[in-house]
Amino acid sequence: MPDAIELLKTRRSVKPREMSGPGPSPSELDTILTIGARVPDHGKLSPWRFIIFEGDARLRAGEVIASVFAKKNPNASPADIEIEKRRLTDAPLVIGVVSLTRQHPKVPPWEQELSAGASAMNIVTAATALGYGACWLTGWFAFDRDVLDGLGLKADEKLAGLIHIGKVAKPNEDRPRPVLSDIVTRF
Repeated sequence: MPDAIELLKTRRSVKPREMSGPGPSPSELDTILTIGARVPDHGKLSPWRFIIFEGDARLRAGEVIASVFAKKNPNASPADIEIEKRRLTDAPLVIGVVSLTRQHPKVPPWEQELSAGASAMNIVTAATALGYGACWLTGWFAFDRDVLDGLGLKADEKLAGLIHIGKVAKPNEDRPRPVLSDIVTRF
């Protein structure tokens, strides 16, 4: 297992199309989800939940996405519809991070949404620490109410992201990172 600081310094997203199986074992998935739930959560509201897409569930979710796409794009080609159908099939495991906010006198919705984002990042980091590639993505369908309904989200829930997890099929290069002097100021 890599040193925590080195892991955080070198972590990078891996494109789902550059992943292969197998995905995490049931035990590893439990570890990833446990770490995903161990984030700042003012008020102990658990303003997130997880949806697991693996095996045929990835294809069923793709059918939902493709169906909505086809209805909203009646001139779409069969090839375009097929692309939508395969949105979740590159990685062997996809974890949907669902954000839900609750009314609370001390915890505004923004804090609750940030907690869901922290959960997603913890999932990415945990998967990386276990030796998997991971990528946090959204896409048009993550913001489409018809797709969200089809995936079982409630009317007051949002999709913070889809975390694709799998073995790294080919090494990839890091991208340029911000220069600290460009993003840091002192008060």
